[in-house]
Amino acid sequence: MTRKFSGERLLVATHNKGKLEEVAHLLEPYGVSVVGAAEMNLPEPEETEETFVGNARIKAHAAARATGLPALADDSGLEIDALGGAPGVHTADWAETPQERDFVMAMERVHRELAALGAPEPHIARFRCTLVLAWPDGHDEVFDGTIEGRITWPMRGDQGHGYDPIFIPEGHDLTFAEMDRWEKNKISHRGRAVAAFVKGCFG
Repeated sequence: MTRKFSGERLLVATHNKGKLEEVAHLLEPYGVSVVGAAEMNLPEPEETEETFVGNARIKAHAAARATGLPALADDSGLEIDALGGAPGVHTADWAETPQERDFVMAMERVHRELAALGAPEPHIARFRCTLVLAWPDGHDEVFDGTIEGRITWPMRGDQGHGYDPIFIPEGHDLTFAEMDRWEKNKISHRGRAVAAFVKGCFG
């Protein structure tokens, strides 16, 4: 049976402001106070696993141990069928530069690699998100969310973050980056994972 969340304060183990705001908005109806890893001066642990759940567990448990608070962490990524599921767990790595994460560079790499393969359209893809809620006693619960879609080029829209400008969710004509961010949250991989988390831990 899923352990219920009974506290009033939840640490979201991310330094990504966009992710933090999305989770805070989705949990607002439940009266939970959300705090981010940056606010708690937590370092970003090294993500050494080759699965979304493995990396989410690293972040959630490190944050829970360091603060004594229940900690929610996610690992998420874009899987493109024509690229054998890449970038997958390395989604953020494709954007790494010595200074910052450059997602325009990462999206250009996606386009370049698809073009080099000569893969026929549509370029089927999906965003996956795995959430791990960890307690300071070492217990955790896992929740998943997926949104199917396709890759488009050129980039479209200036909302959202990451690879949103090149991803069109199934059943829609707009990219994630062209959608209102709160409308996107209702159907996104993270929104679906958070919905599963809410159902499991607050239901």
